[in-house]
Amino acid sequence: MAPVALAHSPALTNGTKYPAKLVPGSINGANGHTSATTTTTTDTSATRSTTTTEIWRATEIKNAPQRTSFSFDSMEDALAAFAAGEFLVVMDDETRENEGDLIIAASQCTTEKMAWMIKHTSGYICCALTGDRLQQLNLPMMVPENEDAYRTAYTITVDYKHGTTTGISAHDRSLTARALASPTTTADDFIRPGHLVPLRARTGGVLTRKGHTESGVDLCALTNQPLAGVLCELVNDDEQGSMARRDDCRAFADRWGVKMISVEMIAEWRRRHEGQAI
Repeated sequence: MAPVALAHSPALTNGTKYPAKLVPGSINGANGHTSATTTTTTDTSATRSTTTTEIWRATEIKNAPQRTSFSFDSMEDALAAFAAGEFLVVMDDETRENEGDLIIAASQCTTEKMAWMIKHTSGYICCALTGDRLQQLNLPMMVPENEDAYRTAYTITVDYKHGTTTGISAHDRSLTARALASPTTTADDFIRPGHLVPLRARTGGVLTRKGHTESGVDLCALTNQPLAGVLCELVNDDEQGSMARRDDCRAFADRWGVKMISVEMIAEWRRRHEGQAI
């Protein structure tokens, strides 16, 4: 799938329109652990330099305007945000799972972003990968016969071997996610079983199967990022931890300033723009 150029994208700073949330390209991120933006300013007259480090923090929008009717955000805005390392809320069909997933590029999933994701989802964090990548990493299917209602293709679980402890913390799971996305890691870099769940996306993406797994890989392809998408189902902050449905997901997205689209919108974008520069 050829990446498409984005129309009407805002000017980027260091590869992102959100410079305070920029994620370094290395697996470990800034200072070897957290991912942060480091800005150095030099005063030439005094030959002094100052360095400031800004950690990603989610910003809650207090008293977000109430919508009078439901609507999704545009694909252009969603792809620009995703390319910049932001989360998207992606909704599948109401006749299918009727669930909304938080999805982010694995290569840009920092400790802070993983912690926020865990807080607002079921916590069963998955990472969508291509079949070729799973073969490279020697990650077979979790069970020989898949009985899942929607045939979600779970593989055996993993932890990144280097720089992690028990594997379950936000730091460790974000490190594992970035390692799965990194072209330099091999099968020997992972411990099995672990605490992150790789998923196999079908060839053809959402045009073959309209699932969140395929959405995660397609979004990465459309934004020219490593083909690895971290995803998990949104849940409501209630005593039952109930699943967030369409209107719940819209309210959550508005509360946190996150773009919301649907799996069908990704499929339609691909059908209209595949192989074209927009």
